[in-house]
Formats: sequence, structure tokens, C-alpha cells
Amino acid sequence: MNRQIFALQRMVRRSISSSSRRQVENNVPKNQKLFQEDNGIPVHLKGGPADALLYRTTMALTVLGTGYVVYELVSAAFPKKKD
Repeated sequence: MNRQIFALQRMVRRSISSSSRRQVENNVPKNQKLFQEDNGIPVHLKGGPADALLYRTTMALTVLGTGYVVYELVSAAFPKKKD
């Protein structure tokens, strides 16, 4: 039993510590240049249309959620009268 566990540990360690099969291009300098550029665009929108869509979706959900919370608080504060 112990022999099988040790063999499994060796196999897992070997697969994790082995070098990657394909080399990945380093995009950090390119992204740093893009985000540090002074072009008047807020940093949370410099990623392009996907960032703009994510920002607008987040703002819409925030406004709708706030409105719903206010509605629920008002309806809880003024309960309907029973006849």
C-alpha cells in the first residue's frame, strides 16, 4: 500500500515540476506599456471593448440591485394593511 502511494507521489511530482511543453510569449511589457500610456482613458477601460462591456454590466447590475434593495426596504417599512 505504501509503495503505491509513494509511486503516485513521485508521478504527480514529476508531472508538476516538469517544464512546460510549449513556450508562452511574455505579454507583460506590452500590457504595461498599454496601461501606463497617458491617453485620457480611465485605467479600468483601457483593455478595450470587453472592459467597457464588463464595466457597463457591473454598473447596471449595481443600480438595479440598489433599486431593488430600496424597494424591499420601503415595502418592509410600510406593510400592506389587512382588511
